[in-house]
Amino acid sequence: MTEKALRLGTRRSKLAMAQSGQVADAVSQVTGRPVELVEITTYGDVSREQLAQIGGTGVFVAALREALLRGEVDFAVHSLKDLPTAQPDGLVLAAVPEREDPRDVIVARDALKFTDLPRGARIGTGAPRRMAQLNAYARTHGLDIETVPIRGNVDTRIGYVRSGELDAVVLAAAGLNRIGRIDEVTDFLSVDTVLPAPGQGALAIECPAHDAELIAALGELDDPFTRAAVTAERSLLAALEAGCSAPVGALADLPPLSAPLERGDPQADGQFVKEMRLRGVVGTTDGSTLVQLSTTGPVPETHEAALALGRELATEMLAQGAAGLMGEREH
Repeated sequence: MTEKALRLGTRRSKLAMAQSGQVADAVSQVTGRPVELVEITTYGDVSREQLAQIGGTGVFVAALREALLRGEVDFAVHSLKDLPTAQPDGLVLAAVPEREDPRDVIVARDALKFTDLPRGARIGTGAPRRMAQLNAYARTHGLDIETVPIRGNVDTRIGYVRSGELDAVVLAAAGLNRIGRIDEVTDFLSVDTVLPAPGQGALAIECPAHDAELIAALGELDDPFTRAAVTAERSLLAALEAGCSAPVGALADLPPLSAPLERGDPQADGQFVKEMRLRGVVGTTDGSTLVQLSTTGPVPETHEAALALGRELATEMLAQGAAGLMGEREH
């Protein structure tokens, strides 16, 4: 008798289905059980309002979590950047698989790069974080751009460029990679120009806290370095008391010393990376004020150490005036 299929809860968007399908295959390999996708519509998928107005991150996650808690699905896959920083009782983050490219990218008309856009170029993005950093970069480099708030899936967003309504849109590289559309990118934004959202490019696999067997199986897909990095980024976000609608960017990565490792240089194989760099930014959406800081420390060996790294940087950012830049905070 074949074992009962595991039910994976996923959002219905093309991107969510693609990334959940990839996780389903991996889970099937480690458990030897079939995995079926259960499509769940979330409030964030049906609402046309701006993300900041409908409560930021949690809007894509709540329905999936409710299905998990009710036992309608066995586990769920989220884009990690959509997860609120507080972990709900009864659920556990069983795995954070190896991260995709965390960068933001531009899809522009006429294959233009960001710095080649014409004066007054209209750039669409739904993220105050992206607006703040693009506008700040434009101010300091003498570019003249206008950021335009947009919502919608990848097709909708790229459609604004194809129709000539916008000159460019900003998207996450990871999402385009996962749906096989990375060749439409006209420019990759360096993380020195735009820091990604905390957790960008990473997936979160969540399941009920009481299912020890499933937690152990899903744990096979966990990438410890990715988990440490996103834990530090999300700790920074939580300590700044910001939801996903706040203009916060963060990235924990390996300092340049480890570039040969990332390039797969055989010489570098024996050198164990001991340092993690965490960078954070918060700013006003018009880009007139940014607080951008970084810290480097040993690669966190424990969950607590990763949390501490994020909290320390947040404390420094708050001391530099970050709190005043958080925008419409819930009072």
